[in-house]
Amino acid sequence: MSKMRVRIIYSGTVHGVGFRFTAERIAISLGLTGWVQNCLDGTVEVLCEGKEPDIKMLVDRINKAMSAYIRSSKITWKDATGEFSSFGIKF
Repeated sequence: MSKMRVRIIYSGTVHGVGFRFTAERIAISLGLTGWVQNCLDGTVEVLCEGKEPDIKMLVDRINKAMSAYIRSSKITWKDATGEFSSFGIKF
């Protein structure tokens, strides 16, 4: 199964609620690579690569864990580039 790359932009009350740490924990548990960061406009961006079912599981688990804080999300799918070796938080 080929790997995919996804960019997700979450909006809502997503700063200061443990969003990045939750996303990081879930992504690592699924073996995904990439990063999560707070953006200056108040959103949170996730950029990750892995198998499509694992990425879909990441999205599902983030949505369940952080549903009280997410107003909307925008997901963009592409082919993986293989540039990441691990998953972490960008500060």
